[in-house]
Order: sequence, then C-alpha cells, then structure tokens
Amino acid sequence: LALGANAALAAGPDLAPWLKGDMEKMVPAEAPAPLPEAALIDEKDAPKSLADYRGKVMLVNFWATWCAPCRKELGTLDRLQGALGGDRFAVVTIATGPNPVPAMQKLFADEKVTRLPLLRDPDQAFARQMGVLALPVSVLVDADGREIGRLMGDAAWDSPEALALINAVTGAAQ
Repeated sequence: LALGANAALAAGPDLAPWLKGDMEKMVPAEAPAPLPEAALIDEKDAPKSLADYRGKVMLVNFWATWCAPCRKELGTLDRLQGALGGDRFAVVTIATGPNPVPAMQKLFADEKVTRLPLLRDPDQAFARQMGVLALPVSVLVDADGREIGRLMGDAAWDSPEALALINAVTGAAQ
C-alpha cells in the first residue's frame, strides 16, 4: 500500500478530463518535477525570480518578439490573467533570447497586453534548463512549483476549455 500511495503522490493531478479544444495539446507530466531556478530580469534589468509567485499555480509562457504564434497568443494570455489571475493563479510570460525591451513594450502595446510581466531570459539559460526547443511553450506549474503539464505551440488561453483547466488545477469552483 505504501508503494501505491507514493506513486499516487508523484503522479500529480489528472488533467485528462480537462484536455479539450486547444488544451488537447497539453502533455501532462508523468512525474511532476520542480522547476529549476530561474535567473530572470525585468524590463529595467532588475533581477526577478519565479519564487515571487510561490504558492500560486502558474502558467509560464516562453515567447519572443519575432515569433508569430507567440504574438498571436499574447492577448489570450493577458485575458486569462485578467479572468483568473490573483492569489491562486498567475500567468508568467518570459521573453527568451535577444528581445529588445522597446520591441517587447511595443508588442505589448500593439496587442493591448496590460496584465502580463515583461520578464526576460536573454541568454536563454532558463529556457534551455526547461527543455524549450521551439516557441511558444507554456508550462503549467502547480502551487508547489512543479511542472504538471506542457503545451507546445500557441493556444487560445481565454477559451472556456482553458479556463476550465486552470480552474480545475487551482481548485476553483467549476
């Protein structure tokens, strides 16, 4: 029994019932694992960390200014943050690679993105540690800081299916 209980703890939440629409592209983690330390910076070159979001479920999105699918989904991520962001959940956007701050700010203004952080991973160290090989990639992280699912490619993060998935993971009313 103890072995079975330990395996159940390692498995993480069952995402399968919530993987509909664009969320079908989400690949649940076989065994949730803690994210590596992230040495990020903001638009003013101040150091930032994912520890700032400790205790919240996070959707960590890797993107770049030159990535057309990334540009397409930024507005949906902003609306997701507006709908569900708060004490239990946060969308954390990380521009990976050489993304000039003025270009990031212009893109956010053009797409009317007002609720997402302008975090950067200019040398791609965090993206490499996370195994990000193409963009965009969104990583669903539980409140304990463990990856529980990954979606490669863009998605409609403001869709009813995405809202249902995030509500299920955060334990919000469904």
